[in-house]
Amino acid sequence: MDTDKKCCISQLNHLKQEEFVRVIGPVFEHSPWIAEATWTKRPFANLENLHASLCETVAQLDESKKLDLLRAHPDLVGRAALAGTLTSASAREQASAGLDRLTPQEIALFQQHNREYWKKFGFPFVICARLNKKEAILAGFTPRLQHSCAQEIETALVEIGKIAWLRLQDLIKI
Repeated sequence: MDTDKKCCISQLNHLKQEEFVRVIGPVFEHSPWIAEATWTKRPFANLENLHASLCETVAQLDESKKLDLLRAHPDLVGRAALAGTLTSASAREQASAGLDRLTPQEIALFQQHNREYWKKFGFPFVICARLNKKEAILAGFTPRLQHSCAQEIETALVEIGKIAWLRLQDLIKI
């Protein structure tokens, strides 16, 4: 299946596991194993059912695997972004929030927040950039740094679910 074109749920339901993972795997940043584990839950009735199944797979992970998923995400305005080595989806998402057009002062502020966040939680700050702009993202650091680690893991996983939903909409014909 050509991943440059949208497919439909019925096509996905008939894919072999390897092909399903190739198509759906990128929905979760550098974590194709989520698609691999979700493949067994076919058939999916619709896009919402596919998303719910993927999120259920994530919810059932032990804490170690949840942390692996969180750590697979890039820092916002981090080294990968500045070096141009983000996945194409992450690059588009960060650009949609205006994170590719920051002043040197804004870059420094993002990097400071990223360091504080990593120091407290041990994983990157994850937020659905497509649903936010740079000001909202910067403002989001402060309240989230007040969370407990358990609260922040759950908050970050909710954000990953939002990212996955939007990425699925990019891939699947409704």
